[in-house]
Amino acid sequence: MSESKLAGQFFDAAIGLLQRVRDEESPSIAAAGTAVADTVAAGGRLFAFGAGHSSLAAQDVVYRAGGLALMNLLAVPGVVGVDVMPATLGSALERVDGLAGAVLDSSPARAGDLLVIISLSGRNALPVEMAMNARALGLTVIGVTSVAYAQETESRHASGTFLKDHCDIVLDSHIAVGDAELTHPGIEAPFAPASTVVTSALMQATMAAAAEQLADRGIEPPLLRSGNVDGGHEWNGRVMSEYADRIFFRH
Repeated sequence: MSESKLAGQFFDAAIGLLQRVRDEESPSIAAAGTAVADTVAAGGRLFAFGAGHSSLAAQDVVYRAGGLALMNLLAVPGVVGVDVMPATLGSALERVDGLAGAVLDSSPARAGDLLVIISLSGRNALPVEMAMNARALGLTVIGVTSVAYAQETESRHASGTFLKDHCDIVLDSHIAVGDAELTHPGIEAPFAPASTVVTSALMQATMAAAAEQLADRGIEPPLLRSGNVDGGHEWNGRVMSEYADRIFFRH
């Protein structure tokens, strides 16, 4: 069977985006890694939030082999993924005012903690209010978004602002508005989104930078090992026991 030209074009597009964020977002990634390391070193807790498909990159750093054990998912019921019926409900909930405040107020997040908010467009009420409320509570906020949306679309929040406007650090995924890398004659809609690949890479790069920062300070990063390697469960049990008061996905 011959190779797919479009499949190859998608890989080229994804690789190009990864190279761009590596080169252009390097200072921001380093700053985000430092913020995560600072929070870990100071006894704070780590949280990640994303709605819809943006939640995939958040879930990718929670309870993950090779990841920081302290990263917790800040879940908003109905918007974590496509497990709700109808699937369109999740998108509708992103536009509901006040939902972010209710979730934060009932979460264990407190001043001194860090929250990563992932939203490709950054234009809906939920991520904007999540960032605003988190900073008001004294959390450090890292936003992972496409700044292009703030330049080419209108905010859906009453303030007219975007996620990027309420963050201590912004990681720009450089994904084009519409999140589709390919077009083809005879196919009316653009296709092949790359936001998950790029956003997950930004998250993992940030975690790597944080681990490096902690090691440079003489602090052992609280990393999890794979449960599918010998000794992995024992290692993870020790880490989870040591940091039990900062890990909430076990409760």
